[in-house]
Amino acid sequence: MKNITTLILLALLLVVPPIIYSYVTKGYNNFIKLEVVGEKKDNGEDHTISEFSLVNQHNEVINNDTMLGNIYVADFFFTTCPTICPVMTKNMAYIQDKLSVYPNLRFLSHTVNPETDTPKRFLEYIEEMKQNNIDVDLSNWDFLTGKKDDIYEVAKSYFVNVSPDSLAPGGFLHSEYFILIDKEGRVRSGIDKNGNVLGVYDGTKEVQMKDLVNDVKVLMAEYKRPKKTKRKW
Repeated sequence: MKNITTLILLALLLVVPPIIYSYVTKGYNNFIKLEVVGEKKDNGEDHTISEFSLVNQHNEVINNDTMLGNIYVADFFFTTCPTICPVMTKNMAYIQDKLSVYPNLRFLSHTVNPETDTPKRFLEYIEEMKQNNIDVDLSNWDFLTGKKDDIYEVAKSYFVNVSPDSLAPGGFLHSEYFILIDKEGRVRSGIDKNGNVLGVYDGTKEVQMKDLVNDVKVLMAEYKRPKKTKRKW
């Protein structure tokens, strides 16, 4: 009986370590990573959100330095939008709620109509949303306003379209997209079932909100992944 026990222990010592090594290295090498969206800069660095400095609903300055070290989801809207904006706000609130336990996560909603959308107007809009059972948590969600030219310029780096348009509902044209930004200010994205890079997420579609929630979790896990170091022999 003692010999059998010894043989079993010996077999475990010989077999288990290779299995563990195979499992660990396979998981490491096949770790899911989101795509980095956008063409690289002339210096070879990844595309990042351009410099901005805007103010939020509390008249606080929000800029690139504010967001550094945070993952965030951004969109463009306006408070008097009669069509898709309330849906976008509702869906952003959904994402915020689903990811409420995660640290270093923020949300930015940029107005495309800064002449109307002042910090005071933002607070009124947020109250209107709450009256419609849309809970906006301002602890990590900033509604941004500023100079129109500055907002429209930074929108380009998010790969969204914004412009005044007398024919559009409410007088402004803007994309319905949500954009996922990593801690370095890069646009990140998952891929669809056909292997195509999504780039952005449709803020009016519930199914894409679920995809976005999952992709934020993937991005969070990416930062938890141990850095691979070169071995010295």
